[in-house]
Formats: sequence, C-alpha cells, structure tokens
Amino acid sequence: MSTTPVSYDVTEGVATVALARPESMNSLTLSAKVALRDALHEAAADSAVRAVVLTGSGRAFCVGQDLQEHVSGLSGQKDFGGSTTVADHYNPIATAIATMPKPVVAAVNGIAAGAGASMAFASDFRVLKRSAGFNTAFAAIAFSCDTGASWTLPRLVGHGRAMDLLMRPRTISADEALAIGLATSVVDDDDFDDAVAALASELATGPTLAYGAIKRAVAFSATHDLPTSLEHEGQKMALTAASSDHVVAVEAFLSKQKPVYTGR
Repeated sequence: MSTTPVSYDVTEGVATVALARPESMNSLTLSAKVALRDALHEAAADSAVRAVVLTGSGRAFCVGQDLQEHVSGLSGQKDFGGSTTVADHYNPIATAIATMPKPVVAAVNGIAAGAGASMAFASDFRVLKRSAGFNTAFAAIAFSCDTGASWTLPRLVGHGRAMDLLMRPRTISADEALAIGLATSVVDDDDFDDAVAALASELATGPTLAYGAIKRAVAFSATHDLPTSLEHEGQKMALTAASSDHVVAVEAFLSKQKPVYTGR
C-alpha cells in the first residue's frame, strides 16, 4: 500500500505530479485531494518549473472520489469533509490546472473517471495510452459534475455531446476520445512514457511566459465579447513583447538559429 498519495518531482524544468494510490486506482481520499491541490500550487509558484505533467500510477489515471471514504462520511462514521470538499479541494484543483502559468500535460496512463476525467479536461494537453479511456461517471452515482467539467467539456466537444457524455456516462476509448476532441494524441502503450517525456521537454524549453499569456487570453476570451477580448490580447502582447524570450526569438529567427528560451 502506498503511504504517499501524491508524488512530486522536478527534473529539467518539468514538474511531474503523480497520484500514487495504484491499489485503489488513484481514487481521491481527503489526504490525496489535499496533497494534489498543494502540489499543483507548488508547481505554479516555482519559477524553476516550466511545464507540468499530471499522471497516475499503476493501471489508472484517476477514478475520482474514493467512494469507500465517501460512504463512511455519509454514514457518519468519520468526517472526511464531504460537505465542503468541492469548495475546499475540487474547485482549487481545477483552478490550479486551468490557470497554471505554464503548460499542463495530462498523461492519461489508464482510465480517467469522474473528477479524474475532469482534471484531464482542464489540462492543456491530454496524451492517452491507447488502452486508456474517459468516463464522466458522475450521473452513474446520482451526482452532478465537478472539478470544472461543466466548463471544460462543452468547450472541448460542444454542448450537445457534453450533455450526452455527462448524462449518459460510458467509457470513451482513447481512439474515440481523439476523434471527438477529448485527446490531444493517442500513443501505443509501449511508446507512452517516451511520448509524454518528449512533449514535456519541448514545452519546458519553450517560451513559458508566452504560454502562460496564451492560456490567460484564451480563457478570458471565452467569457468576453470581441472588443474586450481584443483589448486583453493587446495587454498580453505588450507583456510578451517586453520579455527576454521575445528578444531571443527574434534574434534567433534573423540569424537562422534555434532560440534558447529562459521562460522570462
């Protein structure tokens, strides 16, 4: 049995946040939710981190709320913070992923269900093993949806398909996820680790400030009209135009060299 519900490692600019409860398919206990939330906040605040990989251990990415703990909470055997866990844990986790000022790659190594699927939907890239899949799962246990699924899923697959996936949950294979826009890429299981590492390395050596500005611009424009969005874009362009990476990129372009970014 794992004693650390979430592992955290930073190597060459990549923070790997891994759910480490393989014996329970990385279901989310109170301690796991707190550790995951805190690890994501740590990655966001660390200037040495320029890309984040969110993944699971064993045969699952994450199957969402630990239902054994949830049932114990419902029966009053122990208080696991169930009445406030959305506000205290799931909302901060979704917000940390979506607003991370650097790219987030969900390395979906197995089934991602419930809040696990929602965390992947909130990420910037979703790389799936061919044997992996998604299942919203919420309605199957008479739950609404959380961890941002009501916001992210319609933006990924459209309103109609999102309603179908949320109200009639089923497991979406990796290949189907790619076809409908839920996956960025699908990789054969044997090639998965190398593919995730290559993407994370590419992102970690890229223009981090620009990546963060792009994320903020896209999120802002999703809820604002065109004139307001254009004004916001202008602000982000001014920010990145004053960056060291922009100077490096222009000089590299003119000299026909590959730029070496510092993320600033």
